Amino acid sequence: QVRIVQSGGELVQAGDSLSLTCTASELAFSFSRSTLAWFRQAPGKEREFVAVFSWGGGAAYGDSVKGRFIISRDNAKNSVTLQMNSLRPEDTAVYYCAATLPDAGGQRYYLPSLYSFWGQGTQVTVSS
Repeated sequence: QVRIVQSGGELVQAGDSLSLTCTASELAFSFSRSTLAWFRQAPGKEREFVAVFSWGGGAAYGDSVKGRFIISRDNAKNSVTLQMNSLRPEDTAVYYCAATLPDAGGQRYYLPSLYSFWGQGTQVTVSS
């Protein structure tokens, strides 16, 4: 059974930077063939797409984080990282890492339903 473990959430000040990492293990398939993404969910709100790194190599970002967040992946380590810069109070949320089955992706990358595997969630709190 695939395990996805996240690390890196904490309380920071507005303007600070923070990095989140997600590592997958016990995979029955090649990690390099999965599309990897980050979502977030604030209290009382729906889960929101943050960033994606497709297995084909392209990255995309939600409008609210574009230009501030950077997603990267290391297939050799089965990991994906979200570098968050210029954090704002409105970035406060629980952040989730997600991965698809092999070769899944395409234009629906922003939909949570595309992803079969999820991390446990990490709280990021940005104070003003």
